[in-house]
Amino acid sequence: MTSTPTTADAPPSAHLRAVQRRTLIVLSAAQIVGGVGVAVGLALSSVVVDQLSGSTMISGFAGTATVLGAALLALPTAKASSKGGRRSGLALAYLAALLGCAISVVAINLGNWQLLLAGLVLVGGGSAGNLAARYSATDLSPRNHAARHLSLVVWAATVGSVAGPNLAEPADRIGMEAGLVGKAGPFAFAALAFALALLIVFAGLRPDPLKLAREHDGRKPSTEAGNRTVRTAWRILRTTPMARQALVMIAVSHTAMVSIMSMTPVKLHHDGAELDVIGIVISLHIAGMYVMSPVVGWLADKAGRVPVLLLGMGLLLVSAVLAATAGHQVWQVTVALFVLGLGWSCGLVAGSALVSESVTIDGRTAVQGLSDLLMNVCGATGTVLAGVIVGGLSYGVLGAGVGVMVALAGVWLALAARRSGAIWRPRNS
Repeated sequence: MTSTPTTADAPPSAHLRAVQRRTLIVLSAAQIVGGVGVAVGLALSSVVVDQLSGSTMISGFAGTATVLGAALLALPTAKASSKGGRRSGLALAYLAALLGCAISVVAINLGNWQLLLAGLVLVGGGSAGNLAARYSATDLSPRNHAARHLSLVVWAATVGSVAGPNLAEPADRIGMEAGLVGKAGPFAFAALAFALALLIVFAGLRPDPLKLAREHDGRKPSTEAGNRTVRTAWRILRTTPMARQALVMIAVSHTAMVSIMSMTPVKLHHDGAELDVIGIVISLHIAGMYVMSPVVGWLADKAGRVPVLLLGMGLLLVSAVLAATAGHQVWQVTVALFVLGLGWSCGLVAGSALVSESVTIDGRTAVQGLSDLLMNVCGATGTVLAGVIVGGLSYGVLGAGVGVMVALAGVWLALAARRSGAIWRPRNS
């Protein structure tokens, strides 16, 4: 195991505590408005691609495009953070999302689903920024508080993410009154949200938490970590089994969540559900992802990372079973999506905290960037397969397949924890 970061081990000074409080407030504010932009895209992208292309199978590529975009932007965000601090990395991600929304508006007005998919790739920068923000919350965290601080920033996305899908209809109406075609208005609204998130991060994240953590730890930015992110990350992971296993759990949790979630709006749309019903279902799903995250963070700090990761696998399995057996019951799909969000929260919060605390600060951005890359590549692959499965077979078969994957991952983690002879309680607890 690598040595743990000394920043988190030393008692924080009053100055560091003040900076950390400010950092959490700024990151939370950015999460709120950035969450609006991400959620609007989640609620409508697959439906719009379905309408423009006339193909359910192609509609699955909408979710793939945004997840792929988040994956492609994970490493540039990590590199920018390593060289210029967290502010630079987050600003890059939100700027890409802003540009992607603008392209999406143009594509919808032109009726061009191919251009829309290209725009959605850049929209994935919003997810990349929101994911990177959670790691930014841990740079100055005191001992045994990483999961709680991380979860607070994740929780802040609740407001924007839950409100986002329900703002789609009024944004669509306002957009049409302004001369845009139907379904383009929400993406224009998302562009404004990402612009505000960019402004909040760029103006408010001062001093930069990563730069200050390095100064406090007596380290300088690693040239290797900035220029060779993937190579540095793999080198660290080869000697850090806890971080490796955490990365796998994060990837499985995200793949399961994105696969089911991305095809749920299409299923409901084909079942005759109105746009407002789809918005409510997605809002409740996003609430499940974020509302309980502070409790998840507290539990991960107190009970240990592995128990919470295993809890997440159990919740994801329950969700998959509910989705597989839902049929045309909207209420059961809604419950499945809410539980799906809870399981994802356990996997993301506990797994991310374990990644951060297992790696020294000079290599932290590299491993965190690779983590986000892997989880989103797996998620993108999941959405492609989800579209094929739902288009060729059914939504129920998709749920069954996800259930098998999650069950296998849970068994693997339990066996790995048993072999290690520990349940990975918080360090120094």
